[in-house]
Amino acid sequence: MTVIVDASVALKWVLEEDGSDAARRLADDELMVAPELLLTECANALRTKVRFGQLDPALSTACLVAIQAMPSRLTPIRSHIAAAHAIALEIDRSAYDSLYLAVALAERATLVTADARFASAALSHPAYRDALRLLKA
Repeated sequence: MTVIVDASVALKWVLEEDGSDAARRLADDELMVAPELLLTECANALRTKVRFGQLDPALSTACLVAIQAMPSRLTPIRSHIAAAHAIALEIDRSAYDSLYLAVALAERATLVTADARFASAALSHPAYRDALRLLKA
């Protein structure tokens, strides 16, 4: 089965957080795809952790390298932007988060996210509830 993963899952591959074990099992068991945006979002999250003294800069760099090696395929985002925008408007969430769902719909795959707020919004919409799964801790 193909799953689309977002940054909330990818960061759990390299950081010890609630749900890290589940995220790593997912990486072992599934064919993963992600929009290229995943790398930018992860790089920014890692930088923020460095800024707040939660992560060493060298470890941050190593984490990003590990994330880059994980997804089976990174997909360009240009062809998914319009769909992401429409989803964002429908469920009142960011276009960034909605991009992952747009890719899942286009790939006929399931988005796996650890973002409970986004999952709640998407799961409440009948058109999207079958295309998304919340990562369990």
